[in-house]
Amino acid sequence: MTSVTRTAPRRLARATQTAVAAAAVADVFRTVALRDHYLHPTDASLRRSGLISMVFVYLMTLATVLFLVWLARSRRNAQELSPEATVPSPGWTIAAWFIPVVNLFVPRRSVLDIGRAGSASWENRDTALVNLWWAAWVGHALVLTAANLAAPGSLALLVVTEALFLAAAVLVGLVIERITALQGAALRVTVPVADPQS
Repeated sequence: MTSVTRTAPRRLARATQTAVAAAAVADVFRTVALRDHYLHPTDASLRRSGLISMVFVYLMTLATVLFLVWLARSRRNAQELSPEATVPSPGWTIAAWFIPVVNLFVPRRSVLDIGRAGSASWENRDTALVNLWWAAWVGHALVLTAANLAAPGSLALLVVTEALFLAAAVLVGLVIERITALQGAALRVTVPVADPQS
């Protein structure tokens, strides 16, 4: 047996937080540009809203990929730290985000399971943080759907949608920070691994 020191994915966490923040800012500009085009449609407003929307899609895709990679890495760490704990399988950790209806409930549970399994220091306030993030995220999706179906261009609904999106972005950044910090503290011990030579 040899030993290695495992570490929490701090750089990946920072990259994810940065991408989420950039996507949130881009979404504000996108929403303003789309509303402007909805109220005063011109070729210039169409080009501007299209360009900003494209930038947002790229940033959101990057943020999503980084978040899922961070989540998968955190799941692996949690399983190493607590082999007996219930954590989602690697495939289910990712797939649950893309299955309609399932993605309204299961990803939250996965993040909670990963957080609890990754540290004995998980507290009720950590659960509350995950729940607040999830409420903002799902609330954003529901209000956005309602706004697009019932009242496209409604300023009140756009403000609520953007407020929920920004809140979700800030809260997921805090969730990432907390889980990464707790795992970092737990992983400071040396973990034995099998020697590849044997």
